[in-house]
Amino acid sequence: MLKVDSISLHYGAAQALRGVTVSAEPGKVTCVLGRNGVGKTSLLRAMVGQQAISSGSITFDGQDISKLKPFERARRGIGFVPQGREIFPLLTVEENLKTGYAPLKRADRTIPDDVYSLFPVLKSMLGRRGGDLSGGQQQQLAIGRALVMRPKLLLLDEPTEGIQPSIIKDIGRAISYLRSLGTIAIVLVEQYLDFACELGDNFAVMDRGAVKYSCDRANLDPAEISRQMAL
Repeated sequence: MLKVDSISLHYGAAQALRGVTVSAEPGKVTCVLGRNGVGKTSLLRAMVGQQAISSGSITFDGQDISKLKPFERARRGIGFVPQGREIFPLLTVEENLKTGYAPLKRADRTIPDDVYSLFPVLKSMLGRRGGDLSGGQQQQLAIGRALVMRPKLLLLDEPTEGIQPSIIKDIGRAISYLRSLGTIAIVLVEQYLDFACELGDNFAVMDRGAVKYSCDRANLDPAEISRQMAL
């Protein structure tokens, strides 16, 4: 479904990505791992269209989307949960969820039942402001908002960062459920290795803007991934 082929990306004179190739398929989780500052978030920004690539290509459902704007990619079914969540603190939980309506046709503008079954706390807090939620609840809200748009590709940027263990388990269960549907491709950027190894089907370790190690689940060696991340 998603093919990122040899992309490079620059911020002015600084090169953030160097010939990166990764892919994502429906019903599978592609984990992108690495330390801070190695280009993981830049890769997601390139996928979602927030930052233009310098070379290479990004194809989605067989079509080149490299030059499409973020809203055009959203309309094609690319959902993004950014690092730091970026919910609207003064809007209620329900209003935050409804911002996910933006790329949808009017007839499709409903909140799917899955949002509330995966994150029941959201249903009990619909009238509360987003800024009044805990960090973990805000993360659930950010994921719920992305699911409202019925994504075919879901990009998650470090969803476990700063989150309490009980909610990390909830998020893990949600990702497992979404994968089991067989219709959503998931790209998970993570530093929490155990979480990634539990969920991932394919793995890519980045360093200095490039993928330096990759494997699939059949060849998964957590110790080797840990070693590559530490180098």
